[in-house]
Amino acid sequence: MPDTLPNTILLRPQYEEDFRCIGAECEDTCCSGWNVFFDQTACERYETIPAGPLRTLLDQHVERLPANPDGSASKQFARVRMDGAKACPLLGEDKLCRIQAEQGADFLSITCATYPRIRHVIDGLEEKALSLSCPEAARVVLLSPDLLAARSGTRYRFMWPDASEAVPLIGYFWPIREFVLGLLTNRNYMVWQRLFLLGVFTRRLDMMAAEPKSSSVGGFRSFLVDFAAATDSGSLRTSMDAIPADLGLQLDMVLRLAGLRLLRSHVSGRFLSMIEVFRKGIGCGPDATMESMESMIASYRAAHDEYFRPFFDEHPQILENLLINAVFRSLFPFGHVDGRPNSVPQMQREFAVLALQFSLIKGLLIGVAGHYRDALSVEHVIQTVQSASKHFEHHPAFVDEAYALLSGAQLDNVRGLTLLLRN
Repeated sequence: MPDTLPNTILLRPQYEEDFRCIGAECEDTCCSGWNVFFDQTACERYETIPAGPLRTLLDQHVERLPANPDGSASKQFARVRMDGAKACPLLGEDKLCRIQAEQGADFLSITCATYPRIRHVIDGLEEKALSLSCPEAARVVLLSPDLLAARSGTRYRFMWPDASEAVPLIGYFWPIREFVLGLLTNRNYMVWQRLFLLGVFTRRLDMMAAEPKSSSVGGFRSFLVDFAAATDSGSLRTSMDAIPADLGLQLDMVLRLAGLRLLRSHVSGRFLSMIEVFRKGIGCGPDATMESMESMIASYRAAHDEYFRPFFDEHPQILENLLINAVFRSLFPFGHVDGRPNSVPQMQREFAVLALQFSLIKGLLIGVAGHYRDALSVEHVIQTVQSASKHFEHHPAFVDEAYALLSGAQLDNVRGLTLLLRN
């Protein structure tokens, strides 16, 4: 990288344009097993639907939620009462929404109309990532050969300010995003090494945020140039290589994370099927004990070395795209509030959550690879990522519970997370 940083084209997700709902052909109904909320405007439209079977279903299965404590209407104005199988009663026999089929897409609630798209607004610009809890969205994201490909249309530039005074880090959102995505797609490093570098990067950003003087335009540009030079030279390799692989710790954490919400929420058969495949792949039977952990670690190691690594060496974009979409989805490393970047971010925590979620998906994929062996396919990967995303992403408590588990084990730092990521 040169010693100066040019104004740059903004890196924004455009792959959402490739997504098309496949309807009845989808292998997992999107509104099964969740709470489906309706906004007030949608409910008012539903009241105009004339008497008939659809109106009867709406009256029976849509319940108004309590107002906010101040008396204002909740954003989640109403919700659908799911049936005994946790399926939406508004679906027809073809698994398609009767509201859309009979009244048109304009009658859908915001939730149903936008899913699996995740909308954010940065500097007045709207962008959309995709939730991997949808099988077709997972295919669009994970199988794309170039997820960051620019499309036709308006292209926006970030212009470096000339001011020498301190600028809040949120003012550098675009060059930070560009740098993060550059790290995550740098194939001179293995994926766990890229994440190690990202952890160091976010730790230094947090330090910079604590000392506003260091975030002047000149100071921040120098920081990016110096960090890029260290990355290019490989000077941080010694630090990463000093952290050993700890497969016992890694597997134990994957098992704990995978079991966090098994007893507290509706669990889909698709997710349970994937977990069973994972368990078989590491030799974790129903009577597994701590004494059998050594055998499971050996199976886990073999699954990684013999099947997982060769497969992902052949398909390197899959894990990269998983991380790229996570960056766009969460506005990493800032996080978001109501779809906008958090102006008071906790960047090391955001990194810990990203690394934790990635280590869980990676660990599950290693077990799945151990089960299918040479028959491992991209569809096995899609099912693993999608079913895990659907099970965990939409439970708000999961991130807090997982982070508490991580911090309780004193692993909520770059070194601890690298122990979970390195094989």
